[in-house]
Amino acid sequence: MWWTLWTSIPYLILFRQLPAFSSSSPVSSFSSFSSLSDDFKDSDRLIVSSTRAGHAREQESAMELFQKAQSVRLRSHHDKYLLAEDDHESVCQDRNGTSKHAKWTVEFVEGANVIRLKSCFGKYLTASNVPFLLGMTGKKVLQTMPRRLDSSVEWEPIREGFQVRLKTRYGNFLRANGGVPPWRNSITHDIPHRTATQDWVLWEVDVVEIRVQTPKPQPQPQPVSEPISRSNSSLSEPTSPSFISIKPPKSSRLESSDSFGGNSPVKADGRVIYYNVADDEGDVDDAIEGPSFNFKGNGVDELKEKLEEETGLKDIIVCSRNPLNGKLYPLRLHLPPNNITMRVVVVPSSSKGVPL
Repeated sequence: MWWTLWTSIPYLILFRQLPAFSSSSPVSSFSSFSSLSDDFKDSDRLIVSSTRAGHAREQESAMELFQKAQSVRLRSHHDKYLLAEDDHESVCQDRNGTSKHAKWTVEFVEGANVIRLKSCFGKYLTASNVPFLLGMTGKKVLQTMPRRLDSSVEWEPIREGFQVRLKTRYGNFLRANGGVPPWRNSITHDIPHRTATQDWVLWEVDVVEIRVQTPKPQPQPQPVSEPISRSNSSLSEPTSPSFISIKPPKSSRLESSDSFGGNSPVKADGRVIYYNVADDEGDVDDAIEGPSFNFKGNGVDELKEKLEEETGLKDIIVCSRNPLNGKLYPLRLHLPPNNITMRVVVVPSSSKGVPL
C-alpha cells in the first residue's frame, strides 16, 4: 500500500506500508528495510527526471505563446495592463489596454528560451538593480536602451495554466504590485514570499499582432549558356536609335559574358554577332560590349537585314574596326569563314561620321 505526502518542494514523496515482521527473524527485517531503501532510490530518480521534464515542457509551451506574436499586451492579476510611461523610462499598470503604451514588441534571443520586450518608444523592459523603496526587496523595472543587450533585458516565460510568469536571469519575477501608494500600480521584480502575493507575478498574454513567417528564399536558376535568339524582339522594342545606344536589350548580358576571355557562347549552327550602334557623330564606345545574336547567314546583305531588324534602324552601314589603325571600314563582300565570332558597328546613314 502506498501513501502520498506533499511537501513544500516540488517533489512527490511516496511511502509504503512496511510489512509485518517478528523479532525472531532479524534477517527478514533487514531484507525488508533494504528493499524499501531500493524503492526510495528508484522513486527519487523517477521523480527528479519527471520534474525536470515537466519544467522543460513548461518552458516550451510558454515560448509557444510568444512564437507567433509580433507584439503583445500583458495583463496582470489586478486586471490591469503593463504600460510604458511617457517619460520613456518608467513602467506602470493601468486598465486602459487600448493605449499604444500597452503594446510590447516581442524579440527572441537565438539559442535561448528567453524573450525581450520593446516598448512603443523603442526601449526594452529592463530588470534594474535599483531598489523600489529603501529597505525593501523589490527592485525597479524600467524601460532602457543599453549600449549592449545583456541579461537585464531578457525574460524567461514560465507557463502557469493559461498564464505566464516572466523570470529574470537572477530568479526574480516581473510583479504587478497592489495595495496603497506608492505600491499601487507599480511594477517591480521580486520573489513573492507571502501567499497573498503569489498571483501578483502571473500575467495573461494578449496577442496584438501576429508574426508573419517570411518564406525561405528560392534558389536562383543557373544562367543559360546558349545565346538567346532575339529575332522577335523588334516587335516589342522601340525603333528610336537613341534607345538602342543608351539602353541595350537585357538579354545581351547573358549572351556576351566572358566573350573577351576566349570563352564565347556556344554557337548553335551559326556565328555569334556582337554589335554597337554609333551615335550621330559616328562615335562608338568600344569599352561597352553591346548586344549579340546568333546569325546563320554568310552574306553582308543578310547581316544588314538582321541588324536592321534587331536595332529598328533603316538604311544602315555595317562596319568593322581595322585592328591596325582602329578606324571603321564598311563590310562589302562576304563574312569571315568558319563561323567565327564577329564584332561589328552599326552606323546610321544620317551619321556625320559615315565611313567611305
